Amino acid sequence: MPYIPRAHRPPLDEHIDRLAEALLRESDQLPGEAAFAGLLNYALTRLILKVVQLRFGAWRYWLFALVTGVLQTVADELYRRLAAPYEDGQRQRHGDVDLYAAFLQDLPPPGPEAGRK
Repeated sequence: MPYIPRAHRPPLDEHIDRLAEALLRESDQLPGEAAFAGLLNYALTRLILKVVQLRFGAWRYWLFALVTGVLQTVADELYRRLAAPYEDGQRQRHGDVDLYAAFLQDLPPPGPEAGRK
C-alpha cells in the first residue's frame, strides 16, 4: 500500500526523485528503450537489501515473506491502477478475445454460494 501519510512523503520524495533522475541518466548511456529496467531492478534490489541490513542485520524467513509480499502488492497495485485500465481501453479499441466470452458465460453468478462445492 503506497498510501502512506502525507507528512512522510516529502522526505522520501526528494531522494526518490534524485534516484529516478540518476537512473535515467545512466539508462541514456545504454542501448534500447528498456535499458532502464535492469537499472531499476538493481536500485530496488539494493534498496531492499540495504534497508534490511541497516534495520535487521540479517535475513530471517519472515523478512523474505514480508519483502516479497510488499513487492507483490506494489506490482498488483501498479497493474490495478494503470495496466488494467490501459488493457480495458485496448480491448474496447480492438475487440475482445472471443474465448473470454465463452468462459465468462460458464462462470457461476456471484453470490453467497460462489466458491462452494
